[in-house]
Amino acid sequence: MVIEIRPHTATVPALMLQGTASDVGKSLLVTGLCRAFARQGLKVRPFKPQNMSNNAAVTADGGEIGRAQAVQARAARLAPSVHMNPVLLKPETESGAQVVVQGRVRGRAGARDYAGLKAELLPAVLDSFARLATGADLILVEGAGSPAEVNLRAGDIANMGFATAAGVPVVLVGDIDRGGVIASLVGTWTLLPATEQALIRGFIVNKFRGDPALFDGGLEAIAERTGLASLGVVPYFAAAHRLPAEDAVALEHAAAPGAGAIRVAVPVAGRIANFDDLDPLAAEPDVAVRFVRPGEALPGDADLVVLPGAKAVLADLAEVRAQGWDIDLQAHLRRGGWLLGLCGGYQMLGGRITDPAGLEGPAGAAPGLGLLPVETVLTAEKVVTPVAGVELASGEAVRGYEMHLGRTTGPGTARPMLRLGDGRTDGAVSVDGRILGCTVHGLFAADGFRHAFLNRLRARRVSGLAYETGIEETLDGLADHLARHLDLDRLLRLARDR
Repeated sequence: MVIEIRPHTATVPALMLQGTASDVGKSLLVTGLCRAFARQGLKVRPFKPQNMSNNAAVTADGGEIGRAQAVQARAARLAPSVHMNPVLLKPETESGAQVVVQGRVRGRAGARDYAGLKAELLPAVLDSFARLATGADLILVEGAGSPAEVNLRAGDIANMGFATAAGVPVVLVGDIDRGGVIASLVGTWTLLPATEQALIRGFIVNKFRGDPALFDGGLEAIAERTGLASLGVVPYFAAAHRLPAEDAVALEHAAAPGAGAIRVAVPVAGRIANFDDLDPLAAEPDVAVRFVRPGEALPGDADLVVLPGAKAVLADLAEVRAQGWDIDLQAHLRRGGWLLGLCGGYQMLGGRITDPAGLEGPAGAAPGLGLLPVETVLTAEKVVTPVAGVELASGEAVRGYEMHLGRTTGPGTARPMLRLGDGRTDGAVSVDGRILGCTVHGLFAADGFRHAFLNRLRARRVSGLAYETGIEETLDGLADHLARHLDLDRLLRLARDR
């Protein structure tokens, strides 16, 4: 890959948020700051040099970026760009991932291979940063993991390696909700060399519960040991769950389902992908979405089971069988339940899946669940594109995106689920209509389709939920929240003083 290197513009204001660990809230803070500064009339650009996630989004030109950067772009009132997340790692195995560079698949790499590849990717990262800088008033950069992971420092492009190369000042973020925030902030600072410590302008304590005044002594202790200034204590933002999650870490903290009249079960296999497809269902007041973990049976009272996307479909299919979920699905269908497969989940519903070139793991094939008369062959060409159309059963409009390897064919496609705007049909539906599948993600964000679909499961009134409007209200609420607890003017001065 040949990439034109554009020298980054040192005068463009930029600020990088790095965390003491994963899941400390960096993504949410950048999202809220994007909206807060955009509301001030600034041209804000989000940027994450390297992301690792199987929750991805599609740009208008058919590229892939992390879902979090697409949400941040929305917060900044921009269309997402591949340059907002130039390196995306999509885990396929415990030690290997698909490598996406500036929106396009570059190949696969094991953990050791990637360690040597990072230095080659820095030019692409700096090139994307420079492209975003053109015409921008502010770039807000999100780190990945922690800069204190000294075993991963060689060739780093995700945290201090990028900040040093681009000359971007840094704010450290610690999560007090998990405990040990003083040790994590002071420890992170201590593990950094003096040249990198010099880039850090202050720290933020995130996810605080209770009276912030009770932590004044903690702020003093951190400042005394690091010389850093506190830039704010941010209380826990309870509405964060209304925004799409960055990656599967969020599933570990998912709340127990409520007592909704319509019950949806989602089996969670090891390479679950784009599970934010279920967010609009979970937002419905009369729907309870339960993510079923390994070791648990699919609940017998579910109205609907959704097989979600999978980054490694054969591996996740094997796990479905190993957990006995295939047997649970047969019982679910005998009870009159509904079953929906999305993308990889749709592929699993067919008679066979073949990966002749080993694109998602070892080459091979396996019988599918045999619930729809289709078969899938994985091919090297990856389909990544925004789509729009209608669901044929209801006539309701849908929008979303395709992001998959392979082609699904067979007699079942003569009863498609969707008709897309370009004239193509997509998916398959069983004769009785209770088993459905398609390759399109994001369908349930369409309010009309979501109600029509749920009304088939159980008769219901229209809830009035306007999902996309709710996302906008949550972004505004998050911006208000940060404006109350952070000094936005001070943060902007830090960005301008780079």
